[in-house]
Amino acid sequence: MGTVPVSVFIVAVFVSVVMRRLSFGAAIPSTVDGPFKPVTVPLDKSFRGHAVDLPDNDPRVQRIVTGWEPEQIFVSLSSTHDSAWISWITGEFQIGENIKEMDPKTVGSVVKYGRWRFGMTKTAMGHSLVYSQLYPFKGLQNYTSGIIHHVRLTGLKPNTLYYYQCGDPSIPAMSDVHYFRTMPASGPRSYPGRIAIIGDLGLTYNTTSTIDHLMSNVPNLVLLIGDASYANLYLTNGTGVDCYSCAFSDTPIHETYQPRWDYWGRFMQPLVSKVPLMMIEGNHEIEEQIEKKTFAAYGARFAFPSEESGSSSTFYYSFNAGGIHFVMLGGYADYNKSGDQYQWLKKDLAKFDRKVTPWLVATWHPPWYSTYTAHYREAECMRVAVEDLLYKYGVDIVFNGHVHAYERSNRVYNYNLDPCGPVHITIGDGGNREKMAITHADEPGNCPKPSTTPDKFMGGFCAFNFTSGPASGKFCWDRQPDYSAYRESSFGHGILEVKNETHALWTWYRNQDAYGTTGDVVYIVRQPDRCPVEPDVIKVNSKA
Repeated sequence: MGTVPVSVFIVAVFVSVVMRRLSFGAAIPSTVDGPFKPVTVPLDKSFRGHAVDLPDNDPRVQRIVTGWEPEQIFVSLSSTHDSAWISWITGEFQIGENIKEMDPKTVGSVVKYGRWRFGMTKTAMGHSLVYSQLYPFKGLQNYTSGIIHHVRLTGLKPNTLYYYQCGDPSIPAMSDVHYFRTMPASGPRSYPGRIAIIGDLGLTYNTTSTIDHLMSNVPNLVLLIGDASYANLYLTNGTGVDCYSCAFSDTPIHETYQPRWDYWGRFMQPLVSKVPLMMIEGNHEIEEQIEKKTFAAYGARFAFPSEESGSSSTFYYSFNAGGIHFVMLGGYADYNKSGDQYQWLKKDLAKFDRKVTPWLVATWHPPWYSTYTAHYREAECMRVAVEDLLYKYGVDIVFNGHVHAYERSNRVYNYNLDPCGPVHITIGDGGNREKMAITHADEPGNCPKPSTTPDKFMGGFCAFNFTSGPASGKFCWDRQPDYSAYRESSFGHGILEVKNETHALWTWYRNQDAYGTTGDVVYIVRQPDRCPVEPDVIKVNSKA
């Protein structure tokens, strides 16, 4: 019996998923039917999961290459379909008190690529770097990475399969042949099939379940909304815990165990060497070290289309995927109106064209509309600074992580139900070892004190009691807020399928369910006639 072509397999999987979805018999609701009555799914106490990290001797995190052969191979997108980034690492990291950075020039950064496996006639060259995580305290182990390579491919055709090898052919030390598919050309009828959304992933046995379920859904693109490796839940000697501040409150600096990044990159390679991954920073990427330097691993290990999208920072950038314009914002970079990020965002939103990219999706790590006790209203200063601008340009969907649970809002703006506000989706339930968030701020005794809510890294205080609506005079509601449509504490991932200019299918999958079984599903519907670009603020009844 012959081998089944990849395209036939993908179609078969897609049809299978659709049939399973139809087997429920119920019509899929849409946001036009909303606002929905708030729903809280009771905690399934039989499935808290064992959020235990993969050990360093697990075969999935072991280094299996030799010499200068590439490993931890990633694909990421540029700002448009005709360009993409290939990233990888060569050489071994060092950890100890006496380490010496490798010379990045030791190995070339070369990618051979083409539309046929045996016809990779194009060559691109890029740049390389190393980074170190250094601690100015006796007894702590320092770290320096292998050589990290980033190569940008250009002149790519839309929605086309490309084969590639990366490495240094002069040694020779080249990778196996990998492949990826470019995004469709931007246009109102052109969309990637399935976009996977994950957050707060980590590297636990729950993580492996999340990625297994995600891969079964055959995504064309993956968005990671912050918090990847959780290397900062470890001391430099490799001792890890679920809560760093609880166990290591007396350490002179918040330590990390950087090899967890290498383990994470090896584990992710089977997926992200062929499906583009777009990453934005979370709080677990801060990783403070000597001279208060932060975000070293994040800035070095990932390629970002910052320059291509007019950004001067890896903390925020934008890109197109078919008819969707994604704005990736930094919750841990200056977001005040006088700052660079806000000014960049104004320019980016002003020039994007709804006739070409009808959908506008924004992401950042800490949510504005989570009703869980964990991180409740923590990013209020960011909301106060940025929400009006996003509303003005009619953002359709917002994705966040940070809170280790799932929650989908009704359309909301400034805590009010608003038919032209975005749907906010918190999907910080990727599987990390800090476990699930399970308590809600609106439950008796769970409302935090306002003084405890500001983010410690960003500072500021903007969260005050509500001044109108059912929660007037209070810091928390005494029931699930009207703007919260659905919430549940389970590990999982989401799939976004934009069908056309106005309809997108959002599906959330829980890890404990059978493959293809949905936890939450809704059509998110744009209404451009009702909510034009840059709409005037619509007066609605106050709900908060």
